[in-house]
Amino acid sequence: MLALAAACLGCAAKGRLVRAADAPRAELICSLKDFELEAGFEETDNFSQLSSRAYIDYRCYFTGKLKLPSDYYKLKLRHGTPTGCPIGEAKYDVFFYRVEAVASGHTPITPSLEKASVERTLVVVPHEDFHNDSRMEGWPTAIREAASTLVGFLAAAAFAKKEYGESSPEHLRLSREPGIFLRKAEIVNRHAARLAELYRKSRDGRIAKMRALGQKKALFSLLRGECAALPDARSFSKHLSALNNAGLAFDLTYTRHYPLLYRVSRAVGGELEQTIAALRSPPGRKSFSEEEAVAYFRRQLRDAG
Repeated sequence: MLALAAACLGCAAKGRLVRAADAPRAELICSLKDFELEAGFEETDNFSQLSSRAYIDYRCYFTGKLKLPSDYYKLKLRHGTPTGCPIGEAKYDVFFYRVEAVASGHTPITPSLEKASVERTLVVVPHEDFHNDSRMEGWPTAIREAASTLVGFLAAAAFAKKEYGESSPEHLRLSREPGIFLRKAEIVNRHAARLAELYRKSRDGRIAKMRALGQKKALFSLLRGECAALPDARSFSKHLSALNNAGLAFDLTYTRHYPLLYRVSRAVGGELEQTIAALRSPPGRKSFSEEEAVAYFRRQLRDAG
């Protein structure tokens, strides 16, 4: 294991950031985490070490063919192997996930993150660090993930602007990512609502199972086409994690409340520091239900308007 402090010394000695795609990620992350502290992030131990090559987590999320959980915690989970999942795909919808980073507060720089693009690295690190913010702990999962996604985009763009320049390719690309993800979120949310209604009709006996499965296939085909038509993004995939209920439920965790929080950010000025302040939970309250959290942010919008 290599402490990030050593990489930080090397980064400072060079006096500049290396922008090449094959540059050591520890150097880039060192400077990025310094930037986070300046922007008001709480300090974490995330990405403070390079992981051994043995540190790879293969996860198998799965759910029923006519069942759409509301977030990834409600999916069934088993550990997988490098070759895939021991889950019968004839019976279940399966999403095989090679974990890139987890907001544990101590997550290392994983092999997949070491190989990621500069833009992906600049988004993932602040996403996970903001997820561990003590003032985010009271929000339900789907609020925390949407908020961390938005802050990750804004932090990445602000860092690229500061370090590489406003007209740099990195900043120009990253400044587009929040809007592209908004369009993806709206597509995912709309189709998720339609699929959830279809599955309710199937459970209630209002539609036969085979007919429901046929309509499901058609809806996922439409969803795939709309996502494919989005502009390409560098820090995230415009496609679903998997083109089935498991992949949709996983992505829905990040997208369901993203449009609302995006509007809150825009209402308070859209800058990183303003957004961080707006998305943290109010003092004196330990936890919120999802409905309470949504009502809180809608009040913010009304007050800002």
